Amino acid sequence: MTLGDKFKGFSNDLQVGAKNASQSFTHAMLRLVSGFFIGLVLSLIIQELTQSGTFMLLFLTIVFTTAIYKALSRFGMMQILIFDLICVLLGTVLRMYILIAPGK
Repeated sequence: MTLGDKFKGFSNDLQVGAKNASQSFTHAMLRLVSGFFIGLVLSLIIQELTQSGTFMLLFLTIVFTTAIYKALSRFGMMQILIFDLICVLLGTVLRMYILIAPGK
Protein backbone atom coordinates (compact mmCIF):
# COMPACT_ATOMS: atom_id res chain seq x y z
CA MET A 1 0.00 0.00 0.00
CA THR A 2 1.49 3.29 -1.09
CA LEU A 3 1.47 6.58 0.72
CA GLY A 4 -1.08 7.97 -1.77
CA ASP A 5 -3.51 5.13 -0.99
CA LYS A 6 -3.16 5.79 2.74
CA PHE A 7 -3.93 9.49 2.26
CA LYS A 8 -6.89 8.62 0.05
CA GLY A 9 -8.28 6.23 2.68
CA PHE A 10 -7.68 8.81 5.40
CA SER A 11 -9.52 11.52 3.44
CA ASN A 12 -12.43 9.17 2.74
CA ASP A 13 -12.69 8.30 6.43
CA LEU A 14 -12.58 11.99 7.28
CA GLN A 15 -15.39 12.77 4.82
CA VAL A 16 -17.59 9.97 6.18
CA GLY A 17 -16.94 11.11 9.75
CA ALA A 18 -17.79 14.72 8.90
CA LYS A 19 -20.97 13.63 7.12
CA ASN A 20 -22.11 11.51 10.08
CA ALA A 21 -21.29 14.28 12.56
CA SER A 22 -23.21 16.90 10.60
CA GLN A 23 -26.22 14.59 10.22
CA SER A 24 -26.33 13.77 13.92
CA PHE A 25 -25.92 17.46 14.83
CA THR A 26 -28.75 18.43 12.46
CA HIS A 27 -30.94 15.66 13.88
CA ALA A 28 -30.30 16.81 17.45
CA MET A 29 -30.95 20.48 16.61
CA LEU A 30 -34.16 19.62 14.77
CA ARG A 31 -35.36 17.62 17.79
CA LEU A 32 -34.38 20.44 20.15
CA VAL A 33 -36.11 23.18 18.15
CA SER A 34 -39.25 21.08 17.70
CA GLY A 35 -39.33 20.22 21.38
CA PHE A 36 -38.75 23.82 22.43
CA PHE A 37 -41.58 25.29 20.38
CA ILE A 38 -44.08 22.58 21.28
CA GLY A 39 -43.00 22.77 24.92
CA LEU A 40 -43.36 26.55 24.91
CA VAL A 41 -46.85 26.38 23.45
CA LEU A 42 -47.98 23.73 25.93
CA SER A 43 -46.41 25.66 28.81
CA LEU A 44 -48.16 28.86 27.79
CA ILE A 45 -51.48 27.03 27.63
CA ILE A 46 -50.96 25.57 31.10
CA GLN A 47 -49.79 28.94 32.45
CA GLU A 48 -52.95 30.62 31.21
CA LEU A 49 -55.17 27.88 32.63
CA THR A 50 -53.53 27.86 36.06
CA GLN A 51 -52.56 31.57 36.21
CA SER A 52 -49.07 30.60 37.39
CA GLY A 53 -45.91 32.70 37.24
CA THR A 54 -42.85 32.93 35.05
CA PHE A 55 -40.87 30.32 36.99
CA MET A 56 -43.59 27.74 36.34
CA LEU A 57 -43.55 28.68 32.65
CA LEU A 58 -39.80 28.14 32.50
CA PHE A 59 -40.00 24.85 34.39
CA LEU A 60 -42.79 23.46 32.22
CA THR A 61 -41.02 24.56 29.05
CA ILE A 62 -37.91 22.65 30.08
CA VAL A 63 -39.93 19.58 31.10
CA PHE A 64 -41.92 19.46 27.86
CA THR A 65 -38.83 20.20 25.75
CA THR A 66 -36.89 17.29 27.26
CA ALA A 67 -39.88 14.95 26.99
CA ILE A 68 -40.43 15.74 23.33
CA TYR A 69 -36.69 15.66 22.63
CA LYS A 70 -36.51 12.12 24.02
CA ALA A 71 -39.71 11.05 22.24
CA LEU A 72 -38.42 12.27 18.87
CA SER A 73 -35.11 10.42 19.23
CA ARG A 74 -36.47 7.32 17.50
CA PHE A 75 -37.72 9.29 14.48
CA GLY A 76 -35.69 10.16 11.42
CA MET A 77 -35.32 13.69 10.09
CA MET A 78 -38.12 13.36 7.56
CA GLN A 79 -40.48 11.93 10.19
CA ILE A 80 -39.67 14.84 12.52
CA LEU A 81 -40.43 17.33 9.74
CA ILE A 82 -43.77 15.60 9.10
CA PHE A 83 -44.46 15.70 12.86
CA ASP A 84 -43.69 19.44 12.84
CA LEU A 85 -46.01 19.97 9.88
CA ILE A 86 -48.83 18.19 11.70
CA CYS A 87 -48.19 20.30 14.82
CA VAL A 88 -48.29 23.51 12.77
CA LEU A 89 -51.57 22.44 11.17
CA LEU A 90 -53.05 21.64 14.59
CA GLY A 91 -51.87 25.02 15.86
CA THR A 92 -53.53 26.72 12.90
CA VAL A 93 -56.79 24.91 13.61
CA LEU A 94 -56.55 25.91 17.29
CA ARG A 95 -55.92 29.54 16.33
CA MET A 96 -58.89 29.48 13.96
CA TYR A 97 -61.08 28.06 16.73
CA ILE A 98 -59.94 30.76 19.16
CA LEU A 99 -60.68 33.53 16.64
CA ILE A 100 -64.09 32.15 15.68
CA ALA A 101 -65.25 31.07 19.15
CA PRO A 102 -67.92 33.27 20.69
CA GLY A 103 -66.83 35.66 23.44
CA LYS A 104 -67.89 35.51 27.06
